Amino acid sequence: MGMDIKLQMKLSQRLIMTPALQQAIKMLPMTRMELISAIRQEMEENPFLEEASNEDETQETDAEVARDAAEVPEEPVRTEFQEDAVMKDVVQEKTRTDEIDWDSYLQEEAYDGGTGEGYQERPSLENTLKGSESLYDHLLWQLNVTVLDPKLNEIGQIIIADIDDDGFFKTPVAEIVQESGATLEEVTQVLNIIKRFDPTGVGAADVKECLQIQAEALEPDDPIIREIIAGHLGNLSERNYAKIARDLGVDVERVMESMEFIRSLDPAPGRTINPEKAHYVEPDLYLIKMNDEYHVLLNDDGVPRLKISPYYRTILKGKEQVQESAKEFVESKFRAAEWLIKSIEQRRQTMLKVGRSIVKFQRGFLDNGMSHLKPLVLKDVADDIGMHESTISRVTRNKYIHTPQGIYELKFFFHSGVDSYLGNTVSSVRVKEMIKKIVMEEDPKKPATDDKIVKMLEMQDVKIARRTVTKYRKELKVPPASKRKKIY
Repeated sequence: MGMDIKLQMKLSQRLIMTPALQQAIKMLPMTRMELISAIRQEMEENPFLEEASNEDETQETDAEVARDAAEVPEEPVRTEFQEDAVMKDVVQEKTRTDEIDWDSYLQEEAYDGGTGEGYQERPSLENTLKGSESLYDHLLWQLNVTVLDPKLNEIGQIIIADIDDDGFFKTPVAEIVQESGATLEEVTQVLNIIKRFDPTGVGAADVKECLQIQAEALEPDDPIIREIIAGHLGNLSERNYAKIARDLGVDVERVMESMEFIRSLDPAPGRTINPEKAHYVEPDLYLIKMNDEYHVLLNDDGVPRLKISPYYRTILKGKEQVQESAKEFVESKFRAAEWLIKSIEQRRQTMLKVGRSIVKFQRGFLDNGMSHLKPLVLKDVADDIGMHESTISRVTRNKYIHTPQGIYELKFFFHSGVDSYLGNTVSSVRVKEMIKKIVMEEDPKKPATDDKIVKMLEMQDVKIARRTVTKYRKELKVPPASKRKKIY
């Protein structure tokens, strides 16, 4: 059977994402700071983009933008944004540019740090900014003032470099011996010195050793505490105080006193030097209540208002006198600028629509709090504003909204529901709050088991399985009843 090559024409439809659509989708999940950074970068690369002032915004007209966009033959671009109504001629721009005294400009404005008149010496950037001290820097400073021998100091630097953020040294000593070329005795000597550094307990191999170091430093004359840490941490976590008392030959009250001391120790001493940084949230949307109606406002603080540069727009009008390569460059940059402005506005409008839709569905929560939070899924909002679920997911990612009940992530309002005996649906977030309240109000000597929590929720019209209660309890990081029970 012979094989031959033929040419065939096939007509088909395919969904192809244009560069403008790709840019719009890319901007949807951006936070406000990421959007500002992206706009600034694009302004540096695209000469057509300028930041509009308040005066420029009052002089913009839609008609002129449409007329300029229609002059691009390859791909006419439409825009909803206003551009400058006042246009200056290229000749006037060139004349004004030629008349600039650049020497005077550079001396008086552009370069304040010269050696001429009016020079003011300023401190360097390194002298004006202060960074937080890391655990590595803190330990290295102690090493340099404690270990003066160059060889031992080098070993100490290698050990400190392997101490993690919690303050633990988990690297096998044999590896340090091989890396430093020192003896086992020298490495052990330096490691023991580091274990006496601040914070107390740093350099330990595990939590048990860390607690032992702290106990020896704070309570050197109490052997019971050290014996409990050395051999009874498992019984301590299980609250089996009677067994610990029998094994050590002491009464339960003595074990309880030791337990309170051990509880005060720090199982991760490195965190005192390397604390977790606080992440401050700036809302992307604000809710303002006026005349019993909620108005959604977009936080545009710091986001540049863009416009097409009048100077380069004039060049675009006279592109017949420009070389072909330059003409393609000018037209591509103009289209990119129009796409960016349009994408930013689409992002703004989409966020406002999503915010208004959330207000529509969660009005009860906004007025009365957590007890009135309703179940909501992405599809509900997507159907309400006529968009796809993926678009809603992108818009709500890493975005926050300021409400009368506090600041919440937009994702907070989207969650599943739990059925009730009256045929209604209760928000899973609300059910978690109910479980948390039950645990907080329970008797410490008789904590509520998961089965008991199920029965208590049934009395509040919540139809829920025990495994679901267990799942929600673990998500709330609430230990089981056996762990919450206070025996003494």
